[in-house]
Amino acid sequence: MLQDKKLLILAGSFPSKDGSFYIGSFIKGQVDELKNYFEEIIVISPQPVGYRRNLKEYFYDNVRVYYPRFFHIPVEFFRKRLGDNFFKAASRIIEGEGLEFDLIHAHFTWPSGYAGVKLKEKYNVPLIITTHGLHVTRLETLKKRSAICTWNSADAIINVSRKCVELLMSLGIPMSRLYYIPNGVDLGKFYPMDSSVVRKMLGIPIDKKIIVSVGNLVEKKGYIYLINAAKIMRETEKDFAVYIIGGGPLYNYLQNEIRKLGLQKHVKLIGPKPHHEIPLWMNAADVFVLPSLVENFGVVNIEAMACGKPVVSTYNGGSEEIIVSEDYGLLCPPKNPECLAEKILIALEKEWDHERIRNYAKQFTWELVVKQILDVYDKVLGDQSCLTSKFW
Repeated sequence: MLQDKKLLILAGSFPSKDGSFYIGSFIKGQVDELKNYFEEIIVISPQPVGYRRNLKEYFYDNVRVYYPRFFHIPVEFFRKRLGDNFFKAASRIIEGEGLEFDLIHAHFTWPSGYAGVKLKEKYNVPLIITTHGLHVTRLETLKKRSAICTWNSADAIINVSRKCVELLMSLGIPMSRLYYIPNGVDLGKFYPMDSSVVRKMLGIPIDKKIIVSVGNLVEKKGYIYLINAAKIMRETEKDFAVYIIGGGPLYNYLQNEIRKLGLQKHVKLIGPKPHHEIPLWMNAADVFVLPSLVENFGVVNIEAMACGKPVVSTYNGGSEEIIVSEDYGLLCPPKNPECLAEKILIALEKEWDHERIRNYAKQFTWELVVKQILDVYDKVLGDQSCLTSKFW
């Protein structure tokens, strides 16, 4: 029923054509499946002037991707204007290109959801918001950015964790507009490979125990605790290496901590890698680790599981909804390097059923996830005949 419809996607980040910039890859994974159901999908990802200069508009299949620019000064006074600037940049490209759409899907409440509300009012089309970044620790900040008004203005709100549904219900958002639908994984990209072959390709030791983590080098990802866990692990296990894939503002700080602790042989900051290389790093691992303080979902967890790898993570809001059994991984409190070290060492010695882990990840395929999203679209667009489930 959507084949004659056009979908507008709003996102603060969306991968580049060549994949060298891959923040928002989970949104692209969703789009790549959604495009099979729409006449056209338009992705608009406004960017501040001078930021991510390599991002250029591109088209593929029936998808158009735009990165309109806007002037923005990243200080608190001007941060309040970010949502308005985001909306204006999106409006300019819509008007300039003569774009038409029947439905808006905004990823993250701020600034995409906020801008989505203004576009909904301007073009009189329904709006769906997915709250990837919602967490109780961010609630006061989101409230200052008109989050409650934004959520109340949306026709439906998709949440990637059940905790987010509960949080929005506690804030008075009607249950009838709330849905739990997890993020997805592309099993065609993330699948088991021979670890020794992959390690040779990446130039890393074949005979060591390898721990891999993937994420931005920011405080909430908890990498300082993984580094301190490595210090503890070194007391009983010498033959291991931790590879952290990702870039960010804490790179120099974390590198200095690695030097101070004398962990240069054990912990490596690899920097950002194109998304198509991430499956190689995950397959090189004996154990995948996500030490985050806060996660809504943690898509890297299921990407690692799709490669058949066990995961050690924290009780961070999202990981515990994925790692529901010690058959798939182990959990510990955040900010606890002692427990993290203990669980990693246990995971390195445990005999894992890698096929079982891979099979568990199959419930998160984009094909299955998108079918649930399509049901929400059908409901919002008024076609009740295709609504098959309530998800909550």
